Amino acid sequence: MSDPTINTWLDVQTEVMRRLHKRVWKPGELLPGEIELAAEFGCARTTVNRALQAIAEDGLLERKRRGGTRVVVHPERKATFTIPVIRLQIEQSGYSYSYRLLSRRNERPPANIRTSMDVGRDSRLLHLRALHCADQRPYVLEDRWINTSVVPAVADADFKLQSPNEWLVEHVPFSGGDFALSACVAGTADADTLDCDAGAALFTVERRTHNARLAVITSVQLKYVPGYSMRIAL
Repeated sequence: MSDPTINTWLDVQTEVMRRLHKRVWKPGELLPGEIELAAEFGCARTTVNRALQAIAEDGLLERKRRGGTRVVVHPERKATFTIPVIRLQIEQSGYSYSYRLLSRRNERPPANIRTSMDVGRDSRLLHLRALHCADQRPYVLEDRWINTSVVPAVADADFKLQSPNEWLVEHVPFSGGDFALSACVAGTADADTLDCDAGAALFTVERRTHNARLAVITSVQLKYVPGYSMRIAL
């Protein structure tokens, strides 16, 4: 008998997830076939396929052609990391936001940036340093390199009022990237900028993004004031 509460692939997904959480289908167990599930739920096989594929993409099911769909024994849970607009991040925390562009130069990058952005020794990139503040107090130091050959429109962007972070989120689509989280010790210059003690531990994010052709758009290092913590959704 079909289930009258199931009308869409999202309904199928919800019911399958319920059975996984209740261990109706245990880790390592093979699920009934799509035709059998479609008959049970009273929906099209394509509806079941879409629901199972969505759950598989979340790492809870393993699907093999001619091998069926099996519950993953040791599922990998994925954390969701988004590129935040720092202004909104500060304002949503209840603070007033302010911003200051510290420097803007077209220059040859150091060796580590050349490697990170896959550019030659003679390449010139746009180098920006900016300070974001919460309630007039330093919050995060943005040190960013942008490949102007990948993003030519950046040459005309005015970063005196809008930060590079917000401009890129608004104007430049990306298809992927990578990031690293670490801690570093505040040197004298960073300590002066962030109004903290030299030698203080700073939470640091290093991030690269690339376009669909895998050309690196930007490489940025964000240094947050002592006491900052990051939350990532699971």
